[in-house]
Amino acid sequence: MKIVVLEMEKYLNDLFVGQEFDETNFFLIAGPCVVESEELVMEIASKVSTICNKYKIPYILKASYKKANRTSFSSFTGIGDEEALEIIQKTGREFSLPTITDIHSATEASMAARYVDILQIPAFLCRQTELLVAAAETGKIVNVKKGQFLSGEAMNFAVEKITSAGNHKIMLTERGNSFGYQDLIVDFRNIPIMKKNNVPVIMDCTHSLQKPNQSSGITGGNPELIETIAKAAIASGADGLFIETHPDPANAKSDGANMLLLSSLEGLLEKLVRLRKAL
Repeated sequence: MKIVVLEMEKYLNDLFVGQEFDETNFFLIAGPCVVESEELVMEIASKVSTICNKYKIPYILKASYKKANRTSFSSFTGIGDEEALEIIQKTGREFSLPTITDIHSATEASMAARYVDILQIPAFLCRQTELLVAAAETGKIVNVKKGQFLSGEAMNFAVEKITSAGNHKIMLTERGNSFGYQDLIVDFRNIPIMKKNNVPVIMDCTHSLQKPNQSSGITGGNPELIETIAKAAIASGADGLFIETHPDPANAKSDGANMLLLSSLEGLLEKLVRLRKAL
């Protein structure tokens, strides 16, 4: 276990080379839900990196290159795989940021790995052995979101699958558990429980507030509670926060109902940095 801890520290340090940050801070994964255009991703990366530099927060740019799990058949899924991945890569290089995107099948792993630093496994796919192993075999960092149907304890099996492929560069993300048919609830006990795997644990502050399975075919959300979830996560010992943000959530092409308004991000992060230091 000690070897894994040392590797964890090294890959995190390597990930943020070039950024000036306070090592006592949490790290931030933030960006739009999906690549809508190069202009949008560049705008968000520019503003978030400026804020993170100000507060010495290590920052990872996120954006999905496509959305494979939309409720409605008519929902926006992306502008094209290669085009979107190239935009993520270009933006990361422009602002010297590490990048992360979702993958949905084993065949996508090697393709996405050519463009990003971290491969993210969506919550609803976290038990897919072939997908986890394919992501691990790329040698990239693998961030696995805990399924809405799983306990924190059960995520040790995801960790085992990835390490069995020779990859110890793992992160786990809490994003709530299903509560009835149309709501989620966060059990913050999952953060210290998942940290027992000796990997960084992240709190997804936006998807944990989703209202899935709406009759409209569009997922709802409670973005007014993002600050509450983020504060509780920091107090519970989360290593990182995941926040989807957009300059105009009402007109976002995916998950607008639970994204944080970009102009509200700095005020939130300033509070969270102070809370982290107090702890």
